[in-house]
Amino acid sequence: MRAFLAEASLGEAGRLPPERELADTLGITRANLRKALSQLESEGVLWRHVGKGTFTGDRPIDTASDIAAMARKTNPIEVMGARLAIEPEIARLAALNASPAHLSEMETCIARTISAPDWRSYEQWDNRLHRVIADATRNSLLVGLLDTLSAVRREVNWGRLRANPVRPPQDHHSFTEHRALVDAIAHRDTSGAAAAMRTHLQSVERNLRNS
Repeated sequence: MRAFLAEASLGEAGRLPPERELADTLGITRANLRKALSQLESEGVLWRHVGKGTFTGDRPIDTASDIAAMARKTNPIEVMGARLAIEPEIARLAALNASPAHLSEMETCIARTISAPDWRSYEQWDNRLHRVIADATRNSLLVGLLDTLSAVRREVNWGRLRANPVRPPQDHHSFTEHRALVDAIAHRDTSGAAAAMRTHLQSVERNLRNS
């Protein structure tokens, strides 16, 4: 089966022939073929979709059920760990590639977080700021990774409620941290942008652990 996959021309979709045809080609029983397919699927060499067939490569992550499944396996601390792993690099690339339009939208997001009338509005603009920073990398794969992470984060039960006041206080840590982050991006300070993003996310993580 491995030799077949190494030499076969399966087209762009990577779809294998039907089981009966594949078993005849390999000269094995369908029972043994299924054992081989199960083993290769467990190794991540291929994946199967009932009613569609068997395909080489990784199963695509593109449905709400995939997001929900990932959310069930994780927790808020793991989500923060993932953010710390990728968002400083996103900030570094944003400092290299941000356009004036990106920087203008970042400023709008900062202003809206500061003037937010409640936590829900604050979090919407905070999320938007991080998404604009990802857009500024001009790297569609990084944007997609952040979108997937954000979707999982929305599904995870954070297990906490906002205490009074009903909106962020005037000295909320994110205001100065966002300011330092966007300033570093605007000044094309790649290391400073990465460090500012890391500092900001570490503050979020610290508050999460203490809540």
